[in-house]
Amino acid sequence: MRRSAEAPRAKKPKLRDEPGRLSENVLFGMGNPLLDICAVVDKDFLDKYGLKPNDQILAEEKHKELFEELVKKFKVEYHAGGSTQNSVKVAQWMIQFPHKAATFFGCIGTDKFGEILKRKTEEAHVDAHYYEQSEEPTGTCAACITSDNRSLIANLAAANCYKKENHLDVEKNWKLVEKAKVYYIAGFFLTVSPESIMKVAIQASANNKIFTLNLSAPFISQFYKDQLMEVMPYVDVLFGNETEAASFAREQGFETEDIEEIARKTQALKKANPKRPRVVVITQGKDDTIMATENEVRTFPVLISDQSEIVDTNGAGDAFVGGFLSQLVYERPLTECIRAGHYAASVIIKRSGCTFPEKPDFK
Repeated sequence: MRRSAEAPRAKKPKLRDEPGRLSENVLFGMGNPLLDICAVVDKDFLDKYGLKPNDQILAEEKHKELFEELVKKFKVEYHAGGSTQNSVKVAQWMIQFPHKAATFFGCIGTDKFGEILKRKTEEAHVDAHYYEQSEEPTGTCAACITSDNRSLIANLAAANCYKKENHLDVEKNWKLVEKAKVYYIAGFFLTVSPESIMKVAIQASANNKIFTLNLSAPFISQFYKDQLMEVMPYVDVLFGNETEAASFAREQGFETEDIEEIARKTQALKKANPKRPRVVVITQGKDDTIMATENEVRTFPVLISDQSEIVDTNGAGDAFVGGFLSQLVYERPLTECIRAGHYAASVIIKRSGCTFPEKPDFK
């Protein structure tokens, strides 16, 4: 149906200050900041701490000394990490200018690792405003590399201590939230501060802005189901991989294992702001990415990589989201957002950790 000349156009939220240029703080992320500490280690080090060569675990009491020993004994590299922070960092890299197009909130400790994390986030040109407290140390993730394997040990520590009333509710911080036009939070943060997520989601919906969320891990759909479903009506774009989508479907009683059908049913769940129908994006590693919109379910082939070039697939999901968001802030078509997500993931899997070259080569 053609729009008549007189029909008023729905106003889109203004993302740019001037043509082709984004404003600072246009993208907002909130989550669990971790300092990634990467080092090539020997088998003795893995054995000492009971680590498998290719694994991802949460740190236990027996891993307490591991992080300091890693720094003392091996040549380490530091990177700003954590799922949401990775995605925001990749989005900022894809955007390039202005610096600080991306904002990030999370909790760290007042310690040496916290200072390094602040420096690394600054180097990535992300405008990080951390809630700093002294009860718990800064969250860390040790990446112990042996030949082609990476053993990841995460100690969330301070990341678990985010307090809405001490940070998000502070006027100068909330002003940064209001300044954003696109919001992204990984589902992991539902375990820390669901009330903070709800405040941001409701604000986004009330102002017709774009709120995006990630399913993050199968356990979120299982053990944080109530918190997830409370925020779901406000989610404009939902991300997840095939394992997370399958877990979500089981918990919701969808009675199907077909990923395209799961995407369609998830898209149709109740929405608070009907002016923005939900979009569901499910990645499947090297298999096609699936996107469900109000009208259709489509599949998109990923960029094929030579298997011998793949170094580390751990950051691929975070990178995909970062690439997607980098185009979403420009209001580009969803097909372009997916293309950018595939590009960012293809760059990150050829490198160790969620790292990237100085400039993207995305056309």
